[in-house]
Amino acid sequence: MSDFPIVTTGENVTRQVLSDHADLMMVAFTFEKAGAEGALHNHPHVQSTFVESGRFRFSVGGVEKEVGPGDTFVISSDVVHGCVCLEPGRLVDCFTPRRDDFL
Repeated sequence: MSDFPIVTTGENVTRQVLSDHADLMMVAFTFEKAGAEGALHNHPHVQSTFVESGRFRFSVGGVEKEVGPGDTFVISSDVVHGCVCLEPGRLVDCFTPRRDDFL
């Protein structure tokens, strides 16, 4: 169980830092309803995403793909990405280095 707060990041979307270190951070994003969005964005961190539950349509560098439970992928530094929730669920993202803006 994480001691970090649950933060609302959009309509029907929350984020909670699970663990962190200067070189690595693990964060859970919960999407409560189909249609909830992770807005298109980019950042200098390398990101690895694991789909714990639910279904999502991701756009990564302009390429769309649908992912579901057990799927995982890596997003390189500064690549524009985002997602739309197709079925409620949870994503677990790891970032290197840590996302200080999430603390």
